[in-house]
This record gives sequence, C-alpha cells and structure tokens, in this order.
Amino acid sequence: MSNQDSGNPAAKPPKGKTAARRKARSLAVQALYSWQIAGQPLHEIEAQFRTDNDFSEVDGAYFHEILHGVPRQKSELDSTFEPCLDRPLAEIDPVELAILRLSTYELRNRIDVPYKVVINEGIELAKTFGATDGHKFVNGVLDKLAPRLRAAELRGGKR
Repeated sequence: MSNQDSGNPAAKPPKGKTAARRKARSLAVQALYSWQIAGQPLHEIEAQFRTDNDFSEVDGAYFHEILHGVPRQKSELDSTFEPCLDRPLAEIDPVELAILRLSTYELRNRIDVPYKVVINEGIELAKTFGATDGHKFVNGVLDKLAPRLRAAELRGGKR
C-alpha cells in the first residue's frame, strides 16, 4: 500500500526532499568508493566533495550521515549482508560494495526510509555507477536482506 493510498499525504516526503536525498546518496556512494579505495580521511573526502559539487540541491546532512555512519559501522554492515552474497566479500566490486554498505546502513538505521525505497535507490545507484549487471546483483542481495532487517515493515506493520 503506497503512502498515497493510506490517505496520509504527509507520510510521503516532499518531492524536493526525495530528490535531495537521491543526490545525497549518489554523492555518498562516490565518496564511500573513494574512501574504500584511497583510505583518505573522511573529513578530507567530505570537504573535497562539498567543494567540487553543488550542494544547493543535496541533503547535506544526509550525505554527512551516510559518509560517516557507513565507515563507523563497516564491520557490522558487512556481516549483516555477507550471508546474502553468492561470493566472498573480497570478490565484490568496490562500487557494488559501497552501494551494499550504504543500502544496508539505511535498512538498519533509517527506518524512516521505506525498504522499497532503499532497494530501488540501491538498484539505481548500481545502474549508474556499477558494472553492466551490477544492479541485478545489488537487487538480489537487498531482496534477501530486507526481510531480515525489516520484517515488520514487510508484514505491513510499519508502512
């Protein structure tokens, strides 16, 4: 049941907020990739991204939360989605790994973001930044993970 069907228009974020979050995720996955590859300090990566990109239409607080939250919870995030993988963690493409970490972070920590949105955003990020069929891999992992982390929501208890 969509938020519009529920008769509660306030339950759905305004379009501007949705677009700002999407842009924040897009920049965050690039920043996380940079962090994974170069190991540069997060504050330097954030400063560089804020300097090099127009943040006027980006949810900057969300970008900051993801950029700092994912590395802080890296071990927990990896162990959360690792059982859903079809290959060892070390063999995951770095872009797809950044997307899985970001999406798992949202599934675990941002209950205000519906699981379907998290999955869709992960797929879209993989289509944009990942390998040719990376979006299929990301979709498969997140489809297995969502019921474990959002069981009540999937049963209709929360959304």
